[in-house]
Amino acid sequence: MCMIKAPDQWVVPSRTLVNSFKPKRRARRSKVQVQRLRGRKRRCDGKEMMQQENRKLYRENMSIMEENLELRKRARLLYQENLALMSELQKKFSHFHRFSTTTTTTK
Repeated sequence: MCMIKAPDQWVVPSRTLVNSFKPKRRARRSKVQVQRLRGRKRRCDGKEMMQQENRKLYRENMSIMEENLELRKRARLLYQENLALMSELQKKFSHFHRFSTTTTTTK
């Protein structure tokens, strides 16, 4: 004996399954809509380009500021080293300085 299902029990594929096999078509737009969208895209591109340039300049500015800070630190260390060396030099040659002043006064 064969059992036949009634029409209300038949399995019908869902609409999305059937439509998924069909190639998708793009919606047609009028020329005015397309031109309006292109204009908006151009305006956005200009704004985006400006933002990118801004970011680039910001990064460059930050790197220059970091380099400036490093150079200031280096200059401070060199200045301190120079003071220390000058102090040592004055200590070493302080007796020569006394002799040179005394010899010039005696002449």
